[in-house]
Amino acid sequence: MEFRHLRYFLVLAEELHFGRAARRLAISQPPLSLNIQQLEASVGARLFDRDSRGVRLTAAGRAFREAATALLAQAEAARVLAREIEAGAIGRLRVGFVGSMLYRGLPQTLREFEAAYPGIHVALTELNSQEQIDALLHDELDAAFIHTGRVPDTLQATLVHAEPFVCCLPADHALAALAQLPLTALRGEPFVLFSRKASPDYYSRIFDMCAAQGFFPQIRHEVRHWLSVVSLVSQGMGVAVVPAALARSGMAGAAFRPLAEAAVRSEVYCAWKTAPDHPARDHFVAMVAGKAAQPTRGHKEKATGPGTDGL
Repeated sequence: MEFRHLRYFLVLAEELHFGRAARRLAISQPPLSLNIQQLEASVGARLFDRDSRGVRLTAAGRAFREAATALLAQAEAARVLAREIEAGAIGRLRVGFVGSMLYRGLPQTLREFEAAYPGIHVALTELNSQEQIDALLHDELDAAFIHTGRVPDTLQATLVHAEPFVCCLPADHALAALAQLPLTALRGEPFVLFSRKASPDYYSRIFDMCAAQGFFPQIRHEVRHWLSVVSLVSQGMGVAVVPAALARSGMAGAAFRPLAEAAVRSEVYCAWKTAPDHPARDHFVAMVAGKAAQPTRGHKEKATGPGTDGL
């Protein structure tokens, strides 16, 4: 049985006349009769009564008409669905992100993407960088915003944001009176920092920045989320070095001041798996890359060990 047989059957079931049905199908009457005979042989039941009075559907034919109508409708829906998915017009997109992306334009990007592709459902998951890389490798995410460009060969990444680190201080701290301060001004201050386990990359970066200025940070509190860092600082429980985007967190009681050492920058990459094909993901990556300053590139450096993580 072929879909052609079903279409011929339904036209004949409407016309109940071989000549009129053949004209509608733009074929001659003998091929129509042959196709109906083939269909009945395939079904194993007589679908039409044919006699001198005309053509009539049998009981089996009436039941088959309902099923054939539904089957062709499902086939057409499947065809449309496949074409729309291939075109990236519909689908599901699972996006991972580090918390700082909430202050780095991610909400606006998502609004623009959903306006451009209303048929694509976007689901967000907040994870640290290494967790996102693992999720990409295990096909649990389609795209990820991470704080490292060091990704496995099966992933690609594009730089989407880079900004300096700034000092986060309690608003009533004496150093908050300065328009800019050197990192050495934080020597001896209690630091609020991500734990090494939560973000080895950020943890090491802050240590390296301080070590380059001749001291090590005195860590008082360790957390897992950026808002926790800013919240503790706002309550006078320490100081922190954070990406400049956190100044837009709106946390009362916290002050943000530029560091004199602005060479070290906080970077965010959008990463994705090179295979399998995913048109909805490709549309998203294209939009993100188009908004970024750097062109898309593949990274071949192996991402092994905790040093690839970052929040």
